[in-house]
Formats: sequence, structure tokens, C-alpha cells
Amino acid sequence: IHDVYLKFIGGSNGLMNVNWFKFTTGTSQTTPDFGPNVLIFDPTMSAAAIQSQCDSVFSQQESNQFGSNRYALLFKPGAYNVDVNVGFYTEVLGLGQSPDDVGITGAVHSEADWMGGNATCNFWRSCGNLSVTPSSGTNRWAVSQAAPFRRMHIRGNLVLDDGGWSSGGFIADSKIDGQVNSGSQQQWLSRNTQWGSWAGSNWNMVFVGIVNPPAGNWPSPSYTVVNQTPIIREKPFLYIDQAGGYNVLVPAIRTNSQGNSWSGGTTAGESIPISDFYIAKSATDTATSINAALSQGKNLLLTPGIYHLNDTIRVTRANTVVLGLGLATLKPDNGLAAMTVADVDGVKIAGILFDAGATNSPVLLEVGTSDNSLDHSANPTSLHDLFFRVGGAGVGKATVSLRINSNNVIGDHFWIWRADHGDAGVGWNTNTATNGLVVNGNNVTIYGLFVEHYQQYQTIWNGDNGRTYFYQSEIPYDVPDQGSWMNNGVNGFASYKVADSVTSHEAWGLGIYSYFNTNHNVKLASAIGTPYNSNVKFHDLISYCLGGYGEITHIINSTGAAVNSANNKAVLTQYP
Repeated sequence: IHDVYLKFIGGSNGLMNVNWFKFTTGTSQTTPDFGPNVLIFDPTMSAAAIQSQCDSVFSQQESNQFGSNRYALLFKPGAYNVDVNVGFYTEVLGLGQSPDDVGITGAVHSEADWMGGNATCNFWRSCGNLSVTPSSGTNRWAVSQAAPFRRMHIRGNLVLDDGGWSSGGFIADSKIDGQVNSGSQQQWLSRNTQWGSWAGSNWNMVFVGIVNPPAGNWPSPSYTVVNQTPIIREKPFLYIDQAGGYNVLVPAIRTNSQGNSWSGGTTAGESIPISDFYIAKSATDTATSINAALSQGKNLLLTPGIYHLNDTIRVTRANTVVLGLGLATLKPDNGLAAMTVADVDGVKIAGILFDAGATNSPVLLEVGTSDNSLDHSANPTSLHDLFFRVGGAGVGKATVSLRINSNNVIGDHFWIWRADHGDAGVGWNTNTATNGLVVNGNNVTIYGLFVEHYQQYQTIWNGDNGRTYFYQSEIPYDVPDQGSWMNNGVNGFASYKVADSVTSHEAWGLGIYSYFNTNHNVKLASAIGTPYNSNVKFHDLISYCLGGYGEITHIINSTGAAVNSANNKAVLTQYP
């Protein structure tokens, strides 16, 4: 109830008076307290004031690769003239029910000026739920990993590089009226998007559920096209309803889909009022306060900041939504898991950076328990834009970054990274991490899986009927010598390992790269290890030796040419 009208009828001296009194409760129209690092813009604000605030955030964040600041820039429905340059740890979002409810004339873009056009370190930023009419006719999103581009309508062209190297990336649930040009991008996943045309290819371009995908077949050009997305729930998002109330829309599951979820009208799904969320702030909240709210049945919204945890955040209720804004970061300080999820139906976790602490954690995020016998196919858990970091901003240690035990989980864009560079905390014996991803659940589907630099297997898949659509991995750069990196007498650990017990698995578009810059003589026997089984299938594979250092001897098992200083690239169309 927002506005209440009361009518008082009275009279004196034989005359009747009618008076109306309006009482505005303001309950759902009051802006929630999202804390100081969430900037909310209204179309009634002056363009100069909005531009000034956006420029101020960008000036702090342009080159702040391992800094502690986090920001979310939110635009209420309406029209704006603004140029939003998106730096590190910045999320730019529209608050409409459709991307077209927020129209920006100007740009929402990511550049690589701070590295002279080299976008290979343009990480940890995002934009979504906006319509952008670029003033120049072309919007630029020059990024690499952990920089999702979601629910965007570009009324013009889109370019994905800035003239230098780039190593991204991910786009989903979007529409680009003109052409997308991938430029120098080494790899890219596009999912449930439509465009006028696509230009460009390099190593590994994967298109899933795309309207008007580019023509051509692997390996020349390097296009992998899957016509329909078998199962997906789009990422939950914050929006304002017609009464001015804040809500989170949890999109419905779609099966065998093509194109975005919103062009035919509003996205189908469940709307949850913001009053059902506990709004956490890093300056005041702890694992204790967050767990208390979760135990009371609240969903969780993490506002921008770094949450230092002395206990594990425990999600135990089915259908709980955990949504981070502005690359909200969870950092365990005492060697525990940052978050665990019970083996229940329909949990949604989105928009969080998990950053390992200096004391080793056995796992950073664990979904489900070791007793993973339950069937969640009617209401699967989904994980969106989850990023993991071991080292880089400081010493970090975690045995496993992400472990998925539950069945039927949907993964929708992960970057799981043991840092190969940083301000501090980098080195073979410093930022220690065994595996990036371990999948124990059955019927797990992942779109956009990036796993890099872990010290043994990057990815281990133990569950049956798993599916991966796009995989990008660099094996560790910093192996000190071959003797330090042996697997039962075999050179190194495969990046993508399907367990020998698995009877069914399928993956499309996998790129695995080496760059042994510490010891140039190190070799990896095989980039992918898998049981030989006709129901374990791989499509469109590439291995690449960067700099000519060391060797990957085979692409998968004992199949595929070696890559080394004599031959830096090898491809395979199908296995077996």
C-alpha cells in the first residue's frame, strides 16, 4: 500500500464540506540503504552532475587492478546523456524491467588506455540491463576475463578490443542492432544473444543459442555454433517497479532457447521485493550477522565492498537468492570456506568475487554436500558471474576454489584464477592452489568456464552427464621444473580432467594454452585427460604454446599434435 486517501465529510450551518487527505506510506518507494558505494541516478538529475560522479569513480578505478574500492552505478528508468567509462570493480546497471527502460545516449564502455590498448588485464567489471545509443555509432567493450556484458541493447555496433591484445570474454541475453567485431579477442563465448552481424575470429569463438550466428565451421574460422541453449536461468537482477519499489527478478528456467529473454516483453520469472532481502554492508556486517539473517529466511544482497569473514556464510534454505553488487568480495581470513550451500533446490548465487585469504581454505565455495543423491532437475541451483582469485592482491591459499556436489546445477560464467601476476602474493610456493573447479554432481551444465594457473588439474569432472559450453584455460606459468610437476610419472596435469569412472560427458569449444616462463623446458603430456568412451565427447579443441616456451605434447589423451617452439598451434575437430 503506497497512497491512502481518506474522505472527511462534515458540515455546519446546514452546509456540507468534503475534504480529501492523502497519506503516503513511502514503504516501497523509499530507496533502500545500499551504502555509500552504490550511486543511484535519476533522469531528473543534470547530465553534468551524473557525468561528474561517473568520471570520479572511473578516475579511481581505471588502473586500480588490485585495489579495495568497489562501486555500483545504478540508473533508474528514463533517458540519459552520459559517457560511462567502466573501470575495475565497477558494475553499471539499469533499474528497469527491460533493458529498453533505461536509455543512455553516449556510451557504456571499457577501454584499455591505461595499458596502451592492451586489454588482457581488463578484468572485474560488468554492465547490464541498459539500452545504449553510442554517440560514435560504436560502443567499445575491450575486456578479458570476469567482465560480463549482460541484458544489453546496443543501438549501433559493438567492438571487443582496443587495438591491442585482448583475452575475453562473455556476452549473454543481449541484442546488438549492428555488427559485433571481436578484433584481437583470443576467445569469446556468446550466449542467447542476437545481432546484425559478427566479424572476427582468432582461437576459439563459441556461439550458443544465438540469433544470426556467423557462417563458417571450425577450425577455419574458429567458430563453434550450438543452435539452442539446452537449459538456462538468466542472472537475477535488481529493478524498480511502476510504484517505485525495489525488487529482484529471478528469471524462469528456459529450455532449448535461442535469443534473449526480454525482446518479446518482460522477462518471465519471480519478482521478490527488496524487503525480503538482508542488505549487507562490508563496513558493518560479519558472517555472524549475515548467517543470522539467512537463518531467518531472508535472501542476501551484498553491497559493494570486501567482506572479511571469520566464519563461513551458510546458505541452507531452498530458493535462497544471494546477489552481489559492484563485484562484492568475500574473503575468508581464518582458513574456512567463504560460503557453503546445502543440497537443496533452487538456490541462486550471482555477482560475487571469492578471494582466498593468507591461511589456506580447503574450498572457497562449496555447493551441495558429499551425499549428492538428490534430483534437482525440477528446480536447479544456478550460479552466475562467480569469480575466484588466489593471490594477486595479497597472499592467498585455497586447495579448491569451487566444488559442485549437487546434481543439476547450472553454471553461467566463471573465472577461476590462481594469480599469475599481482601487487603481492604471487609465486609457486606463495599463492598455493591445487584445483580450480571440482564437479562431483551429475547433470551439471556450465556455460563460459575460465580456469587458469592452478598447480594440478585446473578442472576435475567426476559427475556423470556433464556438459561444458566453452572452456578457456592457461596452465601454470610458474612451474619451477619438471620434477615439481609430475603426475604418477606423467609430465604435468591435464587442464581438463574427466574421471575414469565417468560414463557420459560432452564439451564444446575448448582452448588450453601454455606459457612456461619460469622454466622453458617444462612439458605437459596432454591438455585434456578423459576415458575413452563413445559417450564422452569433445568438439572443437585447440592448444597453443605462447612464446614458444615448453610443450603441450598432445591435445587430448595421446591424440593431437604437439605445440612447442616449432609449432605453436594445434587443433582437433572431434574426439573420439
